[in-house]
This record gives sequence, C-alpha cells and structure tokens, in this order.
Amino acid sequence: MDDLPRNKSTLINVSASRENGTDIELSGNNNPESACHAAVKQTTKNENVLIYAIEDVPPWYLCILLGFQQYMTAFGSTISIPLILAGPLCIGSDYVGLSEIIATAFFMGGVSTLLQSIVGIRIPIVQGATFAYLTPTVAILGLPEWKCSIEARNHTIDLMATGVNGSEGFTDNYLTWHSRMREIQGAICVASLFQVIIGATGFLSIILRYIGPLTITPTITIMGLSLFPVAANKAATHWGISIATLCLIALFSQYFAWVSIPVPSYKRNSGCIVTKLPVFKLFPILLAMLTAWFLCFILTLTNAFPDDSSTWGYLARTDIRSDVIDRTPWFRVPYPCQWGLPTVSAGAVFGMLAGVLASMIESVGDYYACARLAGAPPPSARAVNRGIMVEGLCCLLTGLMGSGNGTTSYSENVAAIGITRVGSRIVVQTAGVLLIILGCVGKVGAVFITIPDPVIGGLFLAMFGMVAAVGLSNLQNVDLNSTRTLFILASSMFLGLTIPDWINKNPDVIHIGEASVRQIVIVLLTTSMFVAGAIGFILDLTIPGSSNKKDRIHVENDASLEDCRDVIDSRKAASIYDIPLISRYLRQHSYTRYIPFCVDL
Repeated sequence: MDDLPRNKSTLINVSASRENGTDIELSGNNNPESACHAAVKQTTKNENVLIYAIEDVPPWYLCILLGFQQYMTAFGSTISIPLILAGPLCIGSDYVGLSEIIATAFFMGGVSTLLQSIVGIRIPIVQGATFAYLTPTVAILGLPEWKCSIEARNHTIDLMATGVNGSEGFTDNYLTWHSRMREIQGAICVASLFQVIIGATGFLSIILRYIGPLTITPTITIMGLSLFPVAANKAATHWGISIATLCLIALFSQYFAWVSIPVPSYKRNSGCIVTKLPVFKLFPILLAMLTAWFLCFILTLTNAFPDDSSTWGYLARTDIRSDVIDRTPWFRVPYPCQWGLPTVSAGAVFGMLAGVLASMIESVGDYYACARLAGAPPPSARAVNRGIMVEGLCCLLTGLMGSGNGTTSYSENVAAIGITRVGSRIVVQTAGVLLIILGCVGKVGAVFITIPDPVIGGLFLAMFGMVAAVGLSNLQNVDLNSTRTLFILASSMFLGLTIPDWINKNPDVIHIGEASVRQIVIVLLTTSMFVAGAIGFILDLTIPGSSNKKDRIHVENDASLEDCRDVIDSRKAASIYDIPLISRYLRQHSYTRYIPFCVDL
C-alpha cells in the first residue's frame, strides 16, 4: 500500500504550519516551493522555544540527567501497575517476587523504548506498562478458576497499603501466582499479534485517511482527563505534599525557567570556565520530585507524619517500604518464561484484545502529540504503521518476559517534553538504557519504591493536565466559531466521560450470550478515550461541513512530503522517521512502495 494521498488528511500534514499554528493556504495556483519555504521559516522561528529538538544531541552529562528525568517521570506508572496487580495475582507477602515483576516491567520498558525510537516510530517517546491492559487482566483473574480467596486478596491489599513485609499464618502459597501470571502472559502474547498485523498490513493507515483534529482532540484530551482518579487517589494520601510538589513543578518550569545557574566546566582551548546552565528549565520535574521527596524524608525523621497505618498522611512517610531494599537482590537479569511457559485460553485472549485496541488508540494520539512537542513534522501513515507494528512486537516480548502487562506510549513522558522543552531523541534513548540497567540492578530500583505516594500524586496532577492541554492544542487549525465543530467536540468529550462512568456502575446492562464478546464490549465502553475518539470520528465523517471547509477533515492541495523534500531541511522533514542505515537502500527498490510500514519514498 502506498503512502497517504496528497490532498487528504489535515492531521497527517507535513506542512510545518500545522506544527506552529500558522495557516499557509495552498490552492491549485500556489507554488508548493514558496509554501514550504514559508513553513520552514516559521518552524525555525518557533523552534527557539525548544531547548533540544528531536535530532539535537545534548552533552553526555545532560543526556544522562535528562534521561534520568524521563525515567523518573515513567517511574510512577510503571511501578503502580505491578502493585495494583499484586492483589488479583494473589502474590501475598512474596515481596521478592513482586520486586522481580517490577524489575521486569522496567527492563522491558527500556527495551521497548529503544526499539521504538530506533526502528519504530522514531520519535522521543517512552514505552512502558499500560493501564489499558489492566482492566481486562483484572477481569480475567476474576474468573472462578483464577480468583483467589477474599481473605488472601484483602491481606495482600493491606500489605501493599502498610508496607508490611510478611505475615505469619498466611496460607496462600506464594508460587500459586505463577500459574495466574502464565495465563496473563499467554493472553498478552496472542493478543499482541493482532496489533502486529494491524501495523504490518497498513490497515491503520486506511483509517488515518479519515481522521482529523476533531477525532484526535477528544481522544488525547479525554486521555488526560479520565486519569484524574489515579492522580486524585495518589494526591489524597497527603494533599499538602501533593500540592507542594505541583507548586514546585510550576515554580521551576514557569517562574524560574529563565534563571541560569553558573556551572564550572572545562574546554580544551579555553581551560576551566564558568558557563550558565538553565537548570530549572532543563530539570523542573526531577528537581521538584527530589525536593518533595527530601521534604518527606525530613518530616519522616522528625515524626511529623503519623506512624499509624490507619491514619491519614501515613503514606507520605519514606520509611514504610524501606525493608524492600534489604530483601531485593543486587543484580538479576529478567529472562523469557521466567515464571514458566505461558498458557492460552480463548476467553482470556478475546478479553485482552480490548486492551490492545485501547492501547493502539492511545498510542496513535501520543505519536502526534509527541511529534508536535518535539518539533517534528506529523508522522506519515507508514511511520505510524511501523510504530504500531513495533509496539505490538514489544508487547509480545513483554508478555513472554512476564511483567503481567504489555507496553504502550507514555502520555506523561510526552507531557514532560512540553514542560521541559527537551524533545531530543537521544535523551529518550538514554532513558531506555537507564530503564534496562536499573531493571537489572534490583536495589537501585528498590530505593525509588520508597518515593511517597503524595509526591507521585503531585507529579500526576501536572502531567495528566498537560496531556489534556496538548489534546486541546490540536484545535488551533479548526474553526471554533462553527456550530459543527462545537457540537462534535461537546458530544464526543461529554459522552466520553459519561458513558464509561455509567457502564462501570451498571455492567449488567450489557446482555450478550458469549462471555468473551461481552467482556470486549464492556472494556471498550469503559475506556473513555476509545468512546470519545469513536464518537468524534463518526460525527466528523457524517456531519456536513461548512462552505469554507476549515472544520472539515480534508484540505485541498495541501503540501505533501514529496513537495517539500527538496526544500525543507532533511532534519525537519521525513528523514526524522527514516530507519537508520537501511532507508537509502530501501528507496532504491520499487517494491518497497507496497510495504505499508516501510520508509517514505
């Protein structure tokens, strides 16, 4: 299948004006070359906002620090999912096993990040455990043959909340969770093949021909808004610390953004010199988290926080999980089938397909948001196909490794690019390497388990709100005075919040004979971003547009990638999405135009 036609999607538009909110009208009488020059001029002007663009390479020490910041941003979500799954898996007080699952999640997050940024979509986007797989996983483990006893489940939840490292008289065998994990592994592996096929065949690019801002906006916006319970639950453990963390992020990223700190350095020709480094602009998230964490540490030492696990504010302490550090091995490399050979059942596979569908929708939205914030042109259909295919392969590998989850693009790390203004690909690849290393060094990762919940909650308050704002920014190229546009946005976003909430409260209203089909329907209807995106997509296709077509999906005579290939600097155009080393050779063969996930011709 060839790439997208020239005069189709507004969203998949390589004109740099789409990245910067500048309207460059292109009609049949316009000169594409002059339009591309104007786009490049505007892009160059806007790129001053970015400290490091997608193909910029910061100094090695900044790569490590900025990569570590991305690692810290992904840390909360990556560790949250294994902790949530501990109850349904009936892990009990087997904290060593839990730490191994957490290490596997970090390890595969790093592997997936490297694969995606090198041969996949090739944008600076972090991959990690996904909440999209969580709902079907809990549903599978809730089946009678896998459901653990109520006593065991409650005991596990108590342990997770209090940080207790064991309990005498706990009757559930620690190794019984291995069989449950193998069932989840098999479901993830088989369901991930569906994602690989969708990307490899180019079926997704067919859908993308008809997707515009009125589909992407509610999908990304609701993605951020629907996560508010996660942020609220974490922040509610101690609102004072959470608000303090949020204020520190705002202080460092907005108020102190232009404050530079003198830093001694050395140059070969100049010797020892002092340079001014915009520390607060580069590391607002990392500085805010470390400051809030240190504040909690001081308040824990002074017993300002209660030491009773039933008292509000207890989870702000930094010593409630400190014993995990002693019990975690220093070094352990995760390996495939470490819990045994995966098992496969039809019901589990069909249920997990719902998570795969939701994950793909989330990832496509993240691709465009990440490219926008990193100063890259919108990815072509071929690049998106390749990204989805590689993401499916990464989920397959993650399922074999046994983290109890798959991998997807992290919205919070996309938001971190918007806050830090660092969109360098090499920085995210450094974060991937750190994820792999720290996934193997158990005690290093165990140290970060002691980060208090309200600190993570404060981070989520900033990150998820930023994701919603990025979604709304896609509306800069549509007519917001049009009643058609307002109706589509209102309907998709409002129903995207109300329908999942109602289905969650009334799951019995879905009457379908086949249990696996019913499970898929329930999971899809309870996924806010899927409901909002689907409604926006249907309405945008079926409701007639206005005569000026500013609120329509299709735009006449848009500048295509081939129009701009000889004009726009290759660093700013499609070469950003080229596969390293082999793209030049692939373009020499005509058959590659029929490969949907190949490089752009």
